[in-house]
Amino acid sequence: MFSLFQYDFMIRAFIAGGIIAVIAPVIGIFLVVRRFSLIVDTLAHVSLVGIALGLLLKLNPMITALITTLLASIGIEKLRETKKLYEESILALFLSGSLATALIIISLVKGFNANLFSYLFGSITTVTDNDLVIIGVCAIVTLGVIWLLYKEFFFVAFDEEISTTQGLPVGFLNTILICLAAIAISLSMRIVGILLTGALMIIPVITATQLTKSFRSTLFLAIGLSLISVFIGLFVSYYLSLSSGGTIVAVAIILFLLTGIYSRN
Repeated sequence: MFSLFQYDFMIRAFIAGGIIAVIAPVIGIFLVVRRFSLIVDTLAHVSLVGIALGLLLKLNPMITALITTLLASIGIEKLRETKKLYEESILALFLSGSLATALIIISLVKGFNANLFSYLFGSITTVTDNDLVIIGVCAIVTLGVIWLLYKEFFFVAFDEEISTTQGLPVGFLNTILICLAAIAISLSMRIVGILLTGALMIIPVITATQLTKSFRSTLFLAIGLSLISVFIGLFVSYYLSLSSGGTIVAVAIILFLLTGIYSRN
């Protein structure tokens, strides 16, 4: 059963998957509490622009996707601060605009290819040593920022108005949180894929909310559910030759359904 660990690419996949499984719900829980989950899908589509640029310019697509999503996340928050547009309108603008831009760039690189598909749906064979270094460094930075600003993120997530009256820099904290979400999305695309990366950030969190009430216990349970989803998904995808991203998300959904049944009994 554990013969898959004789392959270096599977070891890299499990290391990267484990790191991503921790980061994704740590960011996702603040977005769920704020009812801002749709930003994950928006930034995922924005990252497609970065990947297309990376393939066109022959650069590391993970780096170009990371830069693109960070810039977009800052732009989204700046527009949101003006309060001239509704949040849903801003997200729709970036989502449709980034998808259109990505399709134009993809046409310049002569359409879809196997490499692009691995970013769209995830591929356990494509994680390189360089990817692990990038994922590891970004994970340390992300978790470090969350640890330092945990209380501030917590207060802002539950009530922005009260946080503002208490003197917290709400705009700055929102920008930092969205940038962290952009980082998590860019890191997840190798394992889960762009089209499904949002699910790993949100589904374990909403699954955990069915079983626990406190914020902290929900966070730790969500991380545990995320790890289970990733590791079982990687095992199943390897032995059944399935898409790693689709399998991981399918496991996460099954866990959600099972907890839903359990919580009603």
